Amino acid sequence: MDSVEYHAALSALAWQVELGADECIGDAPVNRYDVPPPAPKPVPATVAPDGPVAPRSEDPVAVARAAAEAAQDLPALKAALAGYAHCELKRGARNLVFSDGVPGARVMIVGEAPGRDEDREGKPFVGRAGQLLDKMLGAIDLSREASVYITNVLPWRPPQNRDPKPEEIAMMQPFLYRHIALADPDVLVIVGNHACQALLGKRGITRLRGDWTQAQGKPAIPMFHPAYLLRNPAAKREAWADLLSLKARLRDG
Repeated sequence: MDSVEYHAALSALAWQVELGADECIGDAPVNRYDVPPPAPKPVPATVAPDGPVAPRSEDPVAVARAAAEAAQDLPALKAALAGYAHCELKRGARNLVFSDGVPGARVMIVGEAPGRDEDREGKPFVGRAGQLLDKMLGAIDLSREASVYITNVLPWRPPQNRDPKPEEIAMMQPFLYRHIALADPDVLVIVGNHACQALLGKRGITRLRGDWTQAQGKPAIPMFHPAYLLRNPAAKREAWADLLSLKARLRDG
């Protein structure tokens, strides 16, 4: 390299440094003023590149409905849930949380979704909220060991205990409806907002609680979730009134 080329190259390098360049990212120069070629047109998701129409994906709710309706008893329904592949919650959960208590009991409690303890043990309401629920039931002479059957809207724990999404509730509704039909309780206790959304089509537990209604052809009473009562102890007075209403309904019915 002669002296002219050397000094020209050095000046060009100094100019690049002054502009802010501090590293070499390629062996070949790049012309930043070139106009990039147009991007190829996207192919619609339902059309294959060679022309034929690709089959549409299955409707998760329709698949759930068919699987639930085919179940003739509770073990078959549990197996159908375990085999259902359209809910992403299944991928992150440890266990399927199906039910606890006595199948065929007069009282069926429907909660919202498993938490960490429920996911670990594979049973609903076994954490702090579950311990409070057991005390509440015991106060009116009920128990999961003898007179109550328990399940949730969602059988798998949502990540970080987030709220169930509407599409997740929609996928699980056919299984929940079939669960109620097969368990055939006399009374439903609907616990929390998301359970009310799944079974009553509405939310607002502070307005709904304590008022008897119908869900899936059964007398039903919405109640505060025990986890809510742990955060809001002042609401235990209303919860006690709802428990007494449940006790009277069982006594008179």
